[in-house]
Amino acid sequence: MRIGIFSDVHANYEALSASLEALKDQSIDEYHCLGDVVGYGGSPNECVNVVREVARNTILGNHDAAVAGRMDYSYYYEAARHALDVHSSMLTADNAEWLKGLPYSKKLEYADVDLCHGSPVRIEDFDYIFAPEQARECLPMFDTMAQLTLIGHSHLCKVFALTANSVEELPANDFVLDAGKKYIVSVGSVGQPRDYDNRASFIVFNSDSRKFEFKRIEYDIEAAAAKVLSAKLELNFANRLRIGV
Repeated sequence: MRIGIFSDVHANYEALSASLEALKDQSIDEYHCLGDVVGYGGSPNECVNVVREVARNTILGNHDAAVAGRMDYSYYYEAARHALDVHSSMLTADNAEWLKGLPYSKKLEYADVDLCHGSPVRIEDFDYIFAPEQARECLPMFDTMAQLTLIGHSHLCKVFALTANSVEELPANDFVLDAGKKYIVSVGSVGQPRDYDNRASFIVFNSDSRKFEFKRIEYDIEAAAAKVLSAKLELNFANRLRIGV
């Protein structure tokens, strides 16, 4: 089975649309979203509508949780808080209710894959994994982890290979899973990449061949940036789309 997985859409309809259009050529059997459908961008309802339609599973992200009233975000910096407040006011009641019901994680038993937004350790805290020392916190869970844990949250493409007592960071390139190891992979961001590559990021995983593929696609950044400004959100949220940070 070929699985399309994406994360951190952040209300960027142009990036989401381009990513899903590109995935049409990948013979995808099902889609999964790793969270943060809202936050930062100018099209929260449009993105929620699309994700609800295409994704078999969507995981709760921290921005989703904030907009849905499931977490305190008073400690977020002012511009991020403002965007969440704006999105909360923009979302339809039905879309807001959908966000409230999203799970923190999901196991795909048929593929030996775990889906979550941030670290599977203290899952409701939305901790990051973008460095080996953070991935190392998962070692006590090694025996119960799926062979592949897919996460978002950092907006970076990262690969960590785990044994029962070690963690190795690998290049974020296509690879085939080694049967003797377990993996934590951060899939990057559709709507707000932060690795200085402004193309939308998503992945394809073949559950039969165990092959993992990183994908990038260009999209209409200026249209997405214009919607950020139309929603009267922080100017920097539009600028960072252009530079991928």
